[in-house]
Amino acid sequence: MNNSISIRAFEPRDLRETTRLFDLYRQFYEQGADLALAERFIRARTETAESIVLVADRGDGSLAGFCQLYPSFCSVAAAPIYVLYDLFVDVPARRHGIAQALLEAAHERARADGKVRMDLTTAKSNLKAQALYESMGWRRDDVFFTYTLDVGG
Repeated sequence: MNNSISIRAFEPRDLRETTRLFDLYRQFYEQGADLALAERFIRARTETAESIVLVADRGDGSLAGFCQLYPSFCSVAAAPIYVLYDLFVDVPARRHGIAQALLEAAHERARADGKVRMDLTTAKSNLKAQALYESMGWRRDDVFFTYTLDVGG
């Protein structure tokens, strides 16, 4: 990883840059660009402490990437977990170990916060991400299917 980049917790001063990256993340998953929506979402999650956001700080006021963790529970383990829902590295900053550094920081944070596990999902076509996750010890679940149901609103 580039030595000038540090991984740290989101701070309010990061809202503009995190919004930019979150909007790009959503576009990667075929959503339309919408900076206003992205800002409302990130602002709401961070101001209410509904999520943990880690950022890759370039040291010049800009961010190279971020990840977002949501606290949840595993009923079977009867224990708290994190769901790593968002992970994104800006295109020009890729292939410099930033995603791996964000994942390592998320792992450390989960351990420090007493979580027993982290879960994530990714697109079946996102082979580069899958290779990274597996190289870091993440195991693909071949037992359970994931289902979703739109409930409106």
